[in-house]
Amino acid sequence: MRRVVRQSKFRHVFGQALKNDQCYDDIRVSRVTWDSSFCAVNPKFVAIIIEASGGGAFLVLPLQKTGRIDKSYPTVCGHTGPVLDIDWCPHNDNVIASGSEDCTVMVWQIPDGGLTLPLTEPVVVLEGHSKRVGIVTWHPTARNVLLSAGGDNVVIIWNVGTGEALINLEDMHSDMIYSASWNRNGSFICTASKDKKLRVIDPRKMEIVAEKDKAHEGARPMRAIFLADGNVFTTGFSRMSERQLALWNPKSMDEPIALHEMDTSNGVLLPFYDPDTNIIYLCGKGDSSIRYFEITDESPYVHYLNTFSSKEPQRGMGFMPKRGLDVNKCEIARFYKLHERKCEPIIMTVPRKSDLFQDDLYPDTAGPEAPIEAEDWFDGKNADPILISLKHGYMPSKNRELNVVKKNILGSKPAGLKKDSASTPKKAAEAASPPSDGKMDELMKEVRSMKDTIRSQGERISKLEELIANLTNNDESED
Repeated sequence: MRRVVRQSKFRHVFGQALKNDQCYDDIRVSRVTWDSSFCAVNPKFVAIIIEASGGGAFLVLPLQKTGRIDKSYPTVCGHTGPVLDIDWCPHNDNVIASGSEDCTVMVWQIPDGGLTLPLTEPVVVLEGHSKRVGIVTWHPTARNVLLSAGGDNVVIIWNVGTGEALINLEDMHSDMIYSASWNRNGSFICTASKDKKLRVIDPRKMEIVAEKDKAHEGARPMRAIFLADGNVFTTGFSRMSERQLALWNPKSMDEPIALHEMDTSNGVLLPFYDPDTNIIYLCGKGDSSIRYFEITDESPYVHYLNTFSSKEPQRGMGFMPKRGLDVNKCEIARFYKLHERKCEPIIMTVPRKSDLFQDDLYPDTAGPEAPIEAEDWFDGKNADPILISLKHGYMPSKNRELNVVKKNILGSKPAGLKKDSASTPKKAAEAASPPSDGKMDELMKEVRSMKDTIRSQGERISKLEELIANLTNNDESED
């Protein structure tokens, strides 16, 4: 019987690496053996963990600063041990968190144009782990809530605005935590651990809601992420060390909804998920390919779409949020692939003939506004992301600064903010108003001088034309 090919608008997605002049060159990417992505991007900056002597550091580059990066380019270098993980705040494009082998989490504020001097002073230092911190991830919808997990098998959830650890999940994991992921509204987290267990945890009640032993039987690291519909997607290894991917329903974890074996490579598969299109991209550490799959409600649930292949193996990978993509080019994903000495952007596009905005490719996506404050979330409130339309492209706005106090004032919009917003039209009006008198005189003088020049040039042209006419007439009369 002839096999019917499943219809999908993403079947012809194709990946394309950008040219050399659009890459970031001469970067010494970190050689730490920890399996994190080493790279984080947002619509303003790309951050890359690099090799650094005497501590840990990462580079933060404005997206447009491509080409060769000078060795003396300033870094973020406040950690005393290698940096293991970094994550941009979803509600403020200038704020980034980093976890390090020095057992601390630091939160940094990056100025708008990027760094001009090395940044050694974080906005806040979060101390609470007794071993290295390998995972940092921001809450998707509550402002200033950050999760960190360390080699001490403890998950801590912080209120960054007050610098306090408000939830401490110890005694839940008996071995190292490989990954931690929030669900869409941040009410649950799922973790994958070295004890081969997949756990779904309600952090505020401090209880395990669902647990699966030996989600993948292999001894190598697992990864787990929440999908938009509440299911959990995992990558791991079989007992025969084949790489696997699986889909789980937290309400009944006895059997996976789907389980696929892929290949026998030994690199950990890092999953990157786009909740708007339900596509998962799998980037294996040390692989030279990105595989992508569409998750649907119909069997076999995880549908293979295609593979993007390149020559060089990847050391790490950054994944751009949807609001940083170019909607005019039908770009549905952008990766920042780390080589040994450079970072190469790869764009994924859906070929379309029309120049119009493609509504089906760009449903409303999570915007940068936080729907709830940290205190509300710790008090038990949940909220879905505030969605924005990408119809006219997303323009990053100026973010308010991250202030750290013992009492969180970040939640209440400060009076200064209102004053600023009131003064904005005034500034615009000033910009539109004519320049001062002195400047005006100068400009008028310049205009007059240009007019004189034009007039004299005009006279010169007409004299030359007369001469040419006379010479022509003389030649004709001689003939």
